[in-house]
Amino acid sequence: QVQLVESGGGLVQAGDSLRLSCAASGRTFNGLAMGWFRQAPGKERDFVAAISRSGGNTYYADSVKGRFTISKDNAKNTVYLQMNTLKPEDTAVYYCAATLTYRSDYVPRFQSEYTYWGQGTQVTVSS
Repeated sequence: QVQLVESGGGLVQAGDSLRLSCAASGRTFNGLAMGWFRQAPGKERDFVAAISRSGGNTYYADSVKGRFTISKDNAKNTVYLQMNTLKPEDTAVYYCAATLTYRSDYVPRFQSEYTYWGQGTQVTVSS
């Protein structure tokens, strides 16, 4: 069973930056595509960003494109979400997700595609 643990959340001012980390357990990290989702107060959980298991392909939600960057370090069994120019609208609980993929270049974009989920980390952006 793959376990995911998010960290790096906190309270920041609008325009600031924050980096989230997601550490994966087990020996299957190299076979995992990874994604980030978020759930704002009173809203449904939405897609943020994802990366293929090879690390060579990424996809972003329009709301974060150009501001957020997802990356994957197979040697450290960790995926990151670098968040720049944060806005109050980015306030949410951020969840790390993972799934095994047969294609090294495939980027899962939908919540239903993911098998493993972390517990979430709170990100609050004040104005």
